[in-house]
Amino acid sequence: MLTDSSLLMLSRTTDSIEDYLRRMRRISDAMYYDVIKDMDFEEEDLSSEMSLLYEANKDNLVSFALFSSNGDLISAAPIALKKDNAQVPEQTWFSTAFESLENLHFSVPHVQNLFTDETDYRYHWVISLSRAVELNYGGKPRMGVLLVDMNYQTIQQMLESVNKANSDQYVYLINGNGQLIYHPKAEQISLGMHNENFAKAAGYDDGVYEESFEGEKRIVVVDTVSYTGWKLVSVTPVKNFYLGMQSTRYFVILVAALTALAMIFMNQMVTWKVTQPLRRLNESIKSIEGGKDATIYIGGTSEVEHLGKTLQRSLDEINRLMKDIVIEQEEKRKSELDALQSQINPHFLYNTLDSIVWMIEGEHYEDAVFMITQLASLFRVSLSKGRTIIPIEDELRHAENYMNIQKVRFKNAFTVEYDIAQEIKECLTVKLIVQPLLENAIYYGVKNMDEDGEIKVRGYMKDGDIFIEVIDNGYGIPAEKLPFILTEDKRASKNGSGVGLINVHKRIQLRFGEKYGLKIESEPDEGTKVTIHLPAVPATEENRIKLEKGGANG
Repeated sequence: MLTDSSLLMLSRTTDSIEDYLRRMRRISDAMYYDVIKDMDFEEEDLSSEMSLLYEANKDNLVSFALFSSNGDLISAAPIALKKDNAQVPEQTWFSTAFESLENLHFSVPHVQNLFTDETDYRYHWVISLSRAVELNYGGKPRMGVLLVDMNYQTIQQMLESVNKANSDQYVYLINGNGQLIYHPKAEQISLGMHNENFAKAAGYDDGVYEESFEGEKRIVVVDTVSYTGWKLVSVTPVKNFYLGMQSTRYFVILVAALTALAMIFMNQMVTWKVTQPLRRLNESIKSIEGGKDATIYIGGTSEVEHLGKTLQRSLDEINRLMKDIVIEQEEKRKSELDALQSQINPHFLYNTLDSIVWMIEGEHYEDAVFMITQLASLFRVSLSKGRTIIPIEDELRHAENYMNIQKVRFKNAFTVEYDIAQEIKECLTVKLIVQPLLENAIYYGVKNMDEDGEIKVRGYMKDGDIFIEVIDNGYGIPAEKLPFILTEDKRASKNGSGVGLINVHKRIQLRFGEKYGLKIESEPDEGTKVTIHLPAVPATEENRIKLEKGGANG
């Protein structure tokens, strides 16, 4: 792993150096091919063009210079004078340029000592890029040397930043002959206080090597810099290599183990905390569905606990109403109890809770919380503190809770649209009259449609009375069955689709009189509209108590 890291680091550093040297080559090419090649030196002066190119690249350059084949200065930038004692032909970069005329040559770092600059008396460390060039003197070619002095500090800073970032290893740069270009301990090496295996490193091809130098085993990684033959060398003592590798291995194993344990623990905690209470609640509902004398489980998260308490209260209310049926044998209470029982059907609860458990196991927590909240609100309105007369606003909220649950269960196979006038929400109604109509619209209207089903709920005031319509675009009711839907005649339906409608119709008439109740309109393959007709009774406590005791017929 540490070797891979060294190779990657060395490759990136090499790319940075090559990019810098490539820019220097382009500068040299631009001066030669775009300027020198097109110039007649008998009639033209190179100074202005050289100065312009220098100014554009001075952040990376120390100087430009063009010399004749005998070492005479033709032009330079910035403006400078050649020292009288400067022996240009004896300079390594000069002689090397003529050894291979087609190539560019990079020198090792050295102090630039050719020029005298009246504005800057500093000595500059440079790397010289030289090439042989052909000069045109009145149509006669002569040879010369183009010199580009690069700022050594640029490369030095690149390598220093690499060495600072890697405390367990260091990087140095040499040319193909083993001459030093950069080393973090260059000063100690020059004073004889530190040794380095330059000669052997210069002979290495690119790759990874294990060597022993001055009694110390170390890993050496070599990468060659293009255009130059320079060698970028990374040195890592073997003890650091194994120490780093072992520490990294232990760290990775520890992190992986801790992460796995944390994920397992969190998964188990979430699953147990959220799913287990729902499973127990579901099992208690199954027991009741099977006819056992069981109680609703109450516990778990606040939402599940609230749902359990609501269901328990609902079942208690059911039991109370069932006892009233046995004792009183009153048709009005019996019809209201049947309606309440149909809303708290254990089969409906079982399916809904199954859906909630599936959502939690699939980690759809927000959907599960939404379903629980809607179910709790549905039962809260169903109970209504034991009241049978409630505001229309509460009745419509109960219907909306029911439809929200059914839309999730049926995966939004149908849409629901509400258009309710505000004025009717402040009037009273017998509870649980809208939901049975919606249930019929789903199961006998739009449930098995090939296209998207649509259900609309409209409420409005007309001629002093209240009308609530439930409209679907389902299959409709055959014409021969329509007259019998609100009767006990068995010709109305073979699948029981009219039972809930008859119940609602009778309860409305028992409370408000035969003038009111349901009206059904339907066309096969067009849909069905069921209209609830109620008197407009303001939602005051006095009116509610009066209707509870018997209402219009009491």
